[in-house]
Amino acid sequence: MFEIKRYTNQREAEWNSFVAQSKNGTFLFDRRYMDYHRDRFLDFSLMIYRKGLLYAILPANRLGDELISHQGLTYGGLVMGSQCTTSNVVELFSLLNPYLKGHGIRRVTYRPTPWIYHTLPAEEDLYAIMKVCHAKLAAREVSTAFSFADHPKWATLRTRCLKKARSRHLDVRLSDDLETFWRILSDNLQQRHALRPVHSIEEIRLLQSRFAGQIQLVAAFRQDRMVGGILLYISRQVVHSQYIAASEEGKQTGAIDLIVAHLQGCETFAQPYFDFGKSTENHGDLLNEGLIRQKEGFGGRAICYDTYLWDIP
Repeated sequence: MFEIKRYTNQREAEWNSFVAQSKNGTFLFDRRYMDYHRDRFLDFSLMIYRKGLLYAILPANRLGDELISHQGLTYGGLVMGSQCTTSNVVELFSLLNPYLKGHGIRRVTYRPTPWIYHTLPAEEDLYAIMKVCHAKLAAREVSTAFSFADHPKWATLRTRCLKKARSRHLDVRLSDDLETFWRILSDNLQQRHALRPVHSIEEIRLLQSRFAGQIQLVAAFRQDRMVGGILLYISRQVVHSQYIAASEEGKQTGAIDLIVAHLQGCETFAQPYFDFGKSTENHGDLLNEGLIRQKEGFGGRAICYDTYLWDIP
């Protein structure tokens, strides 16, 4: 009933069309996004057909004898159409493991898309990987999210910082000045963690040219001088903060607080959720308590990003 095929470039249009209509796909699974760093990974993405029609896809790469739901993405897992049912997905996974074994794969690392990104309930895969694959939860990382409709209540400290930002007459608006924001972001990461952003500015510019309406920079300015910003990834269900950074002046004047207040009061978003991103390191073992306290101060609460493992007998 099911037929499993490797993704090829010739199937790009079919793949992208399916992602756009799926119940748990985001633009991160579009090949125009996935393939910007294709040279870093050995792609092993799969397309699963049922009765000749594309039923589900699995964005993935291969590392030795391991299949990983794609390392270049924050989340992955089986991307499903609205017609997917639990019994069919169970059958799908019962066929997937022998297929992978036939290609020399002995282990699977699986990172499903968190539920807030689903346009319809889409956890058939979570049941199937436990029932069929005997998957084990290997890591749990925590993010912080809020619902726009709930008008989140802020902590006292965040409210004070917002008042300070307003008293300093900061201005918040969309900006195309990625260069200045990237300088602020890079300085922050270098000083605090001796790290660089995951993306280069050239990569972000490329991705923004491909997804102009879905990758946006909202920044705070003081006398037309950028003092902070949030780079947004906007999917069908979630406005996600891919990068957050403020200059020293921005930190002193509450720039990020003003941007978040602007976003929470913005009526242009049709998405129900805002996701601040993860506050954990080392696969969830280390919680950055200061970072998550700040996010929770804006009224956000926990969303988990899970990783499952199973061996193929």
